[in-house]
Amino acid sequence: MAERVLMKGNEAIAEAAIAAGCRHFFGYPITPQTEVAAYMSKRMPKIGGVYLQGESEVASINMVLGAGAAGVRVMTSTSSPGISLMSEGISYIAGSDVPCLIVNVQRGGPGLGGIQPSQSDYCQATKATGHGDFHMLVFAPSTVQEMVDLVAGAFDLGDKYRMPAMVLSDGMLGQMMEPVALPEPMEVDNDSKPWAACGHQNKREHNVINSLYINPQELEDLVRQRYEKYEKIKETEQRAEEYLVDDAEIVIVAFGASSRVSRSAIDKARKEGIKVGLIRPITLWPFPEKVIWKHTAHTKVFLSVEMNMGQMVDDIKLACRCAKPVEFYGRTGGVIPTPKEVYDEIIRLNGGVQ
Repeated sequence: MAERVLMKGNEAIAEAAIAAGCRHFFGYPITPQTEVAAYMSKRMPKIGGVYLQGESEVASINMVLGAGAAGVRVMTSTSSPGISLMSEGISYIAGSDVPCLIVNVQRGGPGLGGIQPSQSDYCQATKATGHGDFHMLVFAPSTVQEMVDLVAGAFDLGDKYRMPAMVLSDGMLGQMMEPVALPEPMEVDNDSKPWAACGHQNKREHNVINSLYINPQELEDLVRQRYEKYEKIKETEQRAEEYLVDDAEIVIVAFGASSRVSRSAIDKARKEGIKVGLIRPITLWPFPEKVIWKHTAHTKVFLSVEMNMGQMVDDIKLACRCAKPVEFYGRTGGVIPTPKEVYDEIIRLNGGVQ
């Protein structure tokens, strides 16, 4: 078993990216993710990598597009307002079918908001990261170890499907410290991408990475092909954790930091004989609708627990095909719900009976 070390979430995710073969990082500081960039600024020069702080988030994401188009594993990180600034570049990346890793350590909003943890970028990440018809892979870790574990898979699936991937963290996970087992370094063959614009030495046709199509029919055909790929991804890449859910009459659906709080409340309620469980989405896109539908028959009510104003509720309703009621409890603005608050919601949904 690999030796475990105590690491802050932001630094652990950076080290995991390096182990996954990332040697190019472009970003811009913003609380509460600045440690990711600071860590990369120290590590990249020591391993022959490239670290560059762009003059803005706009510049940084376009550097990511350039490096990803050359076929290398590349990463950026930011926090909520930074994703808004990167949204055009992310759309260009998706429209160019270029893989990359984007880390969002969420903070409260809207606007400048605050620097405390939040999950209010759920809709932005899963439905409207930028203009046009596209999706990106979205992963939601709930522990520092899972932040580490999801990075390699995010890079791998991004390469497999030629699309951007996002790890949707938050200020709580990014700033907390937990013991982690770091993965062994991977050998990544950056020359194995025949589509990359990395020089052809007159041995093949030159590649052009582009998202501009003047002919509308050509663009429509390409977008339709991309959505055929998305359907395959939805069929094969949904991931979720099921906790005490097989006999549950109340099923909490929560991701990331909210799931940690919910699990504590569930454990207390279970000791009192209340049949409650947890479905924790690990992929937010594709959303794990199969798992939710599987448990809909025996579930009396779903409860979405989020650190926002209910952005995941509609996805749960669609996943259970509106067959059962979906309730919501959340805190926002950087306020983290407490286990007691979630426990009180469980008691309410149980008819006020403990």
